Amino acid sequence: MAAVGGRRLLVSDFILSFMWVWSSVLIKILVHKILGYGAHDLKGEILRYGISIVNMFFFAFLVKATKGGAYNPLTILSSAISGDFSNFLFTVGARIPVQVLGSIYGVRLILAAFPEIGRGPRLNVDIARGALTEGFLTFAIVIISQGLSRKIPGSFLMKTWITSVSKLTLHMLGSDLTGGCMNPASVMGWAFARGEHISKEHLIVYWLAPMEATLAAVWAFRVIVRPEKFETSKMKSGKSD
Repeated sequence: MAAVGGRRLLVSDFILSFMWVWSSVLIKILVHKILGYGAHDLKGEILRYGISIVNMFFFAFLVKATKGGAYNPLTILSSAISGDFSNFLFTVGARIPVQVLGSIYGVRLILAAFPEIGRGPRLNVDIARGALTEGFLTFAIVIISQGLSRKIPGSFLMKTWITSVSKLTLHMLGSDLTGGCMNPASVMGWAFARGEHISKEHLIVYWLAPMEATLAAVWAFRVIVRPEKFETSKMKSGKSD
């Protein structure tokens, strides 16, 4: 049963990663080509951000429907760090590579269908500033996600709303510098298409910095927020005294 569940997760990860890179392109096509809004049109930008939030709700539903499928390596990495070693190995050795493959094939199909669509996120600053930017954005969203899972574990709509707005806000903050991606797999898809997937800029800014920020955020959350089991045992011991 465990092997079947693992294969199901891998298939779900591939499909969701494939769909995620397509979703951002389709939103741009809808807003700028079909509806005719300009690149810097305020109404167009508001509409695009609104559709993006709806899109994140849709993917949150897909994650729930697939019972744990994911399209972002940082999401499953933060969970794997807190789990057992076998789950960590499965995440790093299988799930993350499958998500990368899904993104690569998704971008390939995008460029075959819409060759004029562009080349994905690009680094517009030096490596150090880019790494700090992606690291800060990742640290912030991981801390927010950890806090939501702790404080409101059962509220799907509220949790998804806060997460979606937070991701969109952080994306806007970093979009002019690094693209505000916070998703190494989707960036890898575009970088592979450009032949830049093994460049120093890509590896440091879009992989190393977010991974380190994820580790730092999980560690910081553990230090700042005590585990619920510890708090419960402390309350029981206080009552017994």
